[in-house]
Amino acid sequence: MINDTVVELSRWQFAATALYHFLFVPLTLGLTVFLAALETVYVVTGKSIYKEMTQFWGKLLLINFALGVATGLTMEFEFGTNWSFYSGFMGDIFGAPLAIEGLMAFFMESTMIGLMIFGWDRLSRGQHLIVTYLVALGSNLSALWILVANGFMQDPQGAVFNPVTMRMELESFTALIFSHDAQAKFVHTSIAGYVTAAIFVAGVSAFYLLRKQHIELAKRSFRVATIFGVLSTIGVITLGDALGFVGAHAQPAKIAAMEAMWKTEDTPAPFNLMAWPNQEKQENAWVIQIPYVLTPLLTHTMDTKIPGIEEIEAKNALRIKSGIQAVEALKILSSNPTDAAALEQYKAHEQNLGYGFLVKRYAPDQDASKATDADIAKAAKDTIPDVFSIYWTFRIMVGFGFLMLAFFIFAVIYSLRNDIENHPRFLRFSVWLIPVPFLACEMGWLTAELGRQPWTVYNMLPTWMSASSHSVGYMVFSLIGFVSLYSIFIIIEMYLMVRAIKRGPDEAHDTNDHGKEKSLGGSVLGGNHAPVHAKTLMNEQSSKEV
Repeated sequence: MINDTVVELSRWQFAATALYHFLFVPLTLGLTVFLAALETVYVVTGKSIYKEMTQFWGKLLLINFALGVATGLTMEFEFGTNWSFYSGFMGDIFGAPLAIEGLMAFFMESTMIGLMIFGWDRLSRGQHLIVTYLVALGSNLSALWILVANGFMQDPQGAVFNPVTMRMELESFTALIFSHDAQAKFVHTSIAGYVTAAIFVAGVSAFYLLRKQHIELAKRSFRVATIFGVLSTIGVITLGDALGFVGAHAQPAKIAAMEAMWKTEDTPAPFNLMAWPNQEKQENAWVIQIPYVLTPLLTHTMDTKIPGIEEIEAKNALRIKSGIQAVEALKILSSNPTDAAALEQYKAHEQNLGYGFLVKRYAPDQDASKATDADIAKAAKDTIPDVFSIYWTFRIMVGFGFLMLAFFIFAVIYSLRNDIENHPRFLRFSVWLIPVPFLACEMGWLTAELGRQPWTVYNMLPTWMSASSHSVGYMVFSLIGFVSLYSIFIIIEMYLMVRAIKRGPDEAHDTNDHGKEKSLGGSVLGGNHAPVHAKTLMNEQSSKEV
């Protein structure tokens, strides 16, 4: 039996590396699309200010992309090193989307980002725009295949367990790709990246406006980012509702935990706006409820019952008893695959095989047939994830989402009225808001992954079975090493970003490339900087004549 401490340390290591990596992913997803939009405006209008904007934000994208690659490459190796049983059990399904992501999306994105950054003087406007679109496409396709793999872990579709080979085997690639969880999560995650990029661009632009630097670039970037952001935030909130609808059907235990719903309520069920869950007592210490909201929110009906945690535990106890029968039949089939009686018994209980695996953790000698009622009760309680963590990570994510929506609404109003510079407090708030979308994304990831426990593959493969049989000392050393290395990456990222932001866009572009256009643009934007540019140009001309 794998040491429980090794399993927990393996979880902590993967969680740490994933959380570090996910700090880079949303910004990359969003900035690539943002740059495609900016460069499209440049190609259509011919205004070089948009070229400068694309080049400047492209430099920040390059920094983020490079560090994102450095933190992401090791994660795929962790499946083989720390989760070897999972890799063998699920490799036929999990390996395909990861291979496609590496061969198609990642290499396309990596190649095209080099052309995008260094090809301005070597490609025509149209050619460079195509390259930028391919960068955006590659980054989003990369996210798609990763989330297809993750979607299978959340809601296994398109595969069956083969009792002869003792492995999961891919049955329908189409069902794997187009599972409801994978598609909803892909769109939700991608749009969350757009929100992250919009907040980042708005915050950096606000920093320049507060310092009276690069005014034209900052004002235009702020305006585009806020319009981009308000639409994306509405989209991410809407898709969050879609994910809740999918989750209510696929993962009822996660939904019950997210809502701290211990008992099945009469319909329409109330929504626990705020609560303090106590999982040991299966009650909320205090609660603020909104009547009749939860049922239509999750099921889009007024009369569909949402099972509470007590009901889910009772049903799962029955599934565990059925799963024990599947495990026993599997033991016979492993030595005699043609045993008709065992095969019939397995077919009758195969949908609950994972629950039979789950109880082996507590059964004497890991023999599911020896599991007592107490062992089954323990395993049934395990099927409910940590309610307190999921309840609050979900609400922090949602709270941040509505905070950003409110910010973007005011930002769009101020920007379109062309008086954003007259609101220094709001600009300072914009700068301080930069970390919020990153935290919201992390909270969303924690909600999804903690809510899947105790499974690596929902209802099929328990987490306790999935880890490799390393020593505790090895895992402690590995965890410390990864956290230290990734912390260094974060420090490098922040240093390079801050340095690039302080330097701002290239001075050559800032004064020479479109100096005349700046003076016109300043008056169009309602600023008072046109006379400054005109005076500068006159002084330069006088100096040349002298």
